Amino acid sequence: MTRDEEWLAKYYEYANFIKTNGRCPSKHFLEEHQLHSWWKHNRQLLNAGTMKLERRELFARLVALAEGNRHVNQYE
Repeated sequence: MTRDEEWLAKYYEYANFIKTNGRCPSKHFLEEHQLHSWWKHNRQLLNAGTMKLERRELFARLVALAEGNRHVNQYE
């Protein structure tokens, strides 16, 4: 499996997690930690401008999906 295939697999795993759970993976749950770390690393690459061009568009879609499923504070 190439790095691009691994990246796409994580991308779809992250997107499916959001769609099935209605939230982003948390750093506080051990089983979700790896997905959270993948997200954090790719967000840093995007902000630094070092992410591959073909991944930027896909990641932008994932950011939009994540923004639509943000945690809502129940005490507000």
